[in-house]
Formats: sequence, C-alpha cells, structure tokens
Amino acid sequence: MFTRLAAGLLAGASLSTLAVAAEAGTKQPVRWVSGGAVWTTKSKAFKKFFKNGDITDRALQAGINNSGWTADEIREGMTKTYKVDLIGVSRFLYSKDGVKFLKDQTRSYFPYWKKQKTAVAALRSAIIADSKDGKLSSAGIMKNLPVAFRLNDNGSSDGAQNVCKSGLNGAQATSLLSWYVFLPACVQANQILPAAPAPRAAAPVRGLW
Repeated sequence: MFTRLAAGLLAGASLSTLAVAAEAGTKQPVRWVSGGAVWTTKSKAFKKFFKNGDITDRALQAGINNSGWTADEIREGMTKTYKVDLIGVSRFLYSKDGVKFLKDQTRSYFPYWKKQKTAVAALRSAIIADSKDGKLSSAGIMKNLPVAFRLNDNGSSDGAQNVCKSGLNGAQATSLLSWYVFLPACVQANQILPAAPAPRAAAPVRGLW
C-alpha cells in the first residue's frame, strides 16, 4: 500500500514538473561564461547539429573542440536514447542520493540567473520531462531545460563538470559536452524501479484419498 501511495505522489510531482518544463523550454541552453565574456549557443544551433551535423555557432564549435571527442561522437552520444521508467527516474531524482547526484552534476553548469540556488530543481525538471515517453537522451534533456543555463568558468566555478563515467581523462572527464553524453546513461542506471511482485505460492496438491 505504501509503495503504491509513494508511486502516486511521485507521479503527481513528476507531472507537475512536466507542465512547468513544457511551458518554459529555454532557447538558450548554454551560455558560455568565461571571465567577463558571455557567448550564447541557442537551441536552434544545437538542433541543426543534431539533425545533420552542421555547426553554425562558433561557441558550439569551440565546445566540441574542447570536449575530448569528435563532432560525430558528440552528435551520436547526445542523440542516443535510453529506455527509462518515469516513476523510477522520479524516485531516484527526489531521493537523498538523487539530490546529491544532481548537486554533483551541476558543479559548473547551472541556471544563468539563479545559479546553484535552483540548479537541482531545474536539471531534475528537464530530466523528468524528457522521461515521460519512456526514453531519455542528452538532446532531450537539453531541450527541456526550463531556463537558460550557463557554463561558469569564473568566480567560484572553474568550468569543469563531473562527468558521470569512470576511466576518462582530460577534457573527456570535465567538459560540458562530454558530461551531456553520459548523463542519461547514469540516470538510467540509477533509476529506482518498482519491485517485482512476489510469485504466488503454489496451491497444495490434494491427495486422491
């Protein structure tokens, strides 16, 4: 009974988050902030890149060059879809471990205006919104960001992200686009799926006498 109730509450929270994200999808998913300079890569530039590989934005080109991967690898990784369960994803992202994960994953990439004050809620909103159809991708998460995000390379942030993949080195372990590539796989691996129902006990065999 408790499990069903918890699932219902999480579903309600997820649906309300979905509504907010659907209304507020940002056109500025990455604002590259370094020192006093800010360069915005708009969503349409990412869409062109994901669709046919065209790179029409110099900051996006720089981001790819500094990612540790080729443009084709970034494009393939960010458009790859992962099967997920909406309730399982919500359970994880609202759990204590999930909140810790979201804080870790927004080390230098967070909402442009509110910064890390709303980072957890904003990233969680985007992930849940993209999970509603049972599929999750980096491109989908980016599309569902509720507000403009910045990659901060000044002040208290050094521009490095905690890429959720062990065994990487250099830019592959810290760059924003490498972080995006591996984010959905980490969410899929950590989702908290409903427990399978216990098998029913077999009926006792009746004797013939």
